[in-house]
This record gives sequence, structure tokens and C-alpha cells, in this order.
Amino acid sequence: MRFQLDEAIPVLERTPLVLRALLAGQPRNWVVNNEGDDSWSPFNEVGHLIDGERTDWIPRALIILGRESRPFEPFDRFNHLSATRGVSLEDLLETFARLRAANVETVKQWNLDEDQLAMTGTHPALGPVTLRQLLATWVAHDLGHIGQVVRVMAKQYENEVGPWKEYLPVLSR
Repeated sequence: MRFQLDEAIPVLERTPLVLRALLAGQPRNWVVNNEGDDSWSPFNEVGHLIDGERTDWIPRALIILGRESRPFEPFDRFNHLSATRGVSLEDLLETFARLRAANVETVKQWNLDEDQLAMTGTHPALGPVTLRQLLATWVAHDLGHIGQVVRVMAKQYENEVGPWKEYLPVLSR
């Protein structure tokens, strides 16, 4: 399926709503537990998405659209771990919704055409990337993190489902 901005925007707009529906008002264990080791909890996932809203998608798109010759700033995938200490999940969900709404509105106002979507920037690790690829990645990134949130939540009952575990692929991924 080829990226179409008018089809991508509704996904980007819904991500905060989906996360709020899954996480708001949940007991603490649902939002702070993770899969072990260095994995992230649903709380951490929301913090990470906020970082992306602030420092990744729109700043990089502006570099591409501004035809700046500098590469994108590296994205600190772990900044949220310290930035969210002492912040409530409700505040994170609200911040994410507010930032996302503003960023989506920014993209809509650009009225991007095919030539603009083909413009390139330089990712510090991947090299040349197009605006189309950046925006498609934004959507896929959202869906991936929604999937992670759901998987982490499902795995909280991994040892409780008994023999049904073999029918629940979400528990083995």
C-alpha cells in the first residue's frame, strides 16, 4: 500500500485516543509493569511518543522542507525515562494529545504535494530519506507502540492463562 497523507492523518489523530482508552484510569500495575529486563511499560511508551512529538517528526520534516543541508539531530530513544519521572500518566496522556493535535494540524497546513513528499533529508544512521518515508514511519511507529502497549498488558497475565497460552500469540512475541 502506498503512503497517502490523507489516509495517514486519521491514524495519527487517533493514536492519543487509543492510548487514552487503553490506559486512562487503569490500576497502576497495568501501566507501570513491563516485560522484564530493559523493556518499557505502557507509561514509558507514552513518554517516548511525547519525545517524538517534540524532537523527531516535525523538526525533521522542517529540515527536509527547508532544504537544510544538515543531517537530522540524533533521536534520544531513552530521554523519556528521566523526563517522565514524577509525572502522572494522566498528564502524559494529555501532553501527548495536545502535542499530537498541534503537529497534525501543522502537517495539514503544509498542503504537501508529491514533489514535497519526495524531498530528502539525511538521517544520521540511515542516510538519505524522503519526507514520504518519514511520515509513513511516523504512522508505523505509532502502530508499533500501540502494539507494544497491548502486548505488555497482555503479558501481565501470561502465567495466569494456563493452557490457553498456545492460542494467544500476543504472549509469545
